[in-house]
Amino acid sequence: MKFFVPAANDHTRAEHVYYAIAKYAQAPITEKRIWKLQWLHNGINMECEVGKTLPSYYQTGKELVLAIFECEGLYKICTLTRGGVKGEPVLVEKNSQSSATYFSDHTNN
Repeated sequence: MKFFVPAANDHTRAEHVYYAIAKYAQAPITEKRIWKLQWLHNGINMECEVGKTLPSYYQTGKELVLAIFECEGLYKICTLTRGGVKGEPVLVEKNSQSSATYFSDHTNN
């Protein structure tokens, strides 16, 4: 999967939006960018990917995942109201029960 940010019309805009979300969420910009994340939360298998909604457990409705950031010891999942432009991102512990899939063109340009 090629890197994108939902609603960004081109690569330049996607980069701008990605950096703005990272700044708001206080997340590092890394060379590798996450497309999809799988994890276990309270005994429930969870999965999300950029451009799709979070599991209903998080009650964000039809908000799309805008970005997923890899931080030290955890992942930050951002939707519009969960770390995108307001609120706190969804936090997922980075451990043996979590797994990230990266965009195929995961280098910063």
